[in-house]
Amino acid sequence: MPTGKVRFYDEDKGFGFLSSDEGQDVFVPRSALPEGVEVLKRGARVEFDIVAGKRGDQALHVRLLEPAPTVTRGLTLRDRKPAEEMVPVIEDLITLLDQTSNSLRRGHYPDRTHGSAMAKALRAVADQFEAGT
Repeated sequence: MPTGKVRFYDEDKGFGFLSSDEGQDVFVPRSALPEGVEVLKRGARVEFDIVAGKRGDQALHVRLLEPAPTVTRGLTLRDRKPAEEMVPVIEDLITLLDQTSNSLRRGHYPDRTHGSAMAKALRAVADQFEAGT
């Protein structure tokens, strides 16, 4: 049985595409989702059967193997910082990323302190942007 990841899924339209581990794109209709699953999240690992459809390969009997990776920490829209407060956070993140980029160009990963600060900033920004989604 082929495995792969969800490339995208549009809940409103009721379909999406999977990318098999072999690199093949496979159409996935809502009817192929497991019982109780309404939407597939991008990046989720899945296992599925394939059948040849009129317009190409189509997934059948999709089974979730691993949920999509996420960085959400459960923030809601009420927890989200005002946009004006995010400006200095984004600017600091850009500075950290620029420093890291320069270091990587010279063939060196950042030291533990710099790497930790950058990872913390990336998680915080991701939480703010994903709040309420």
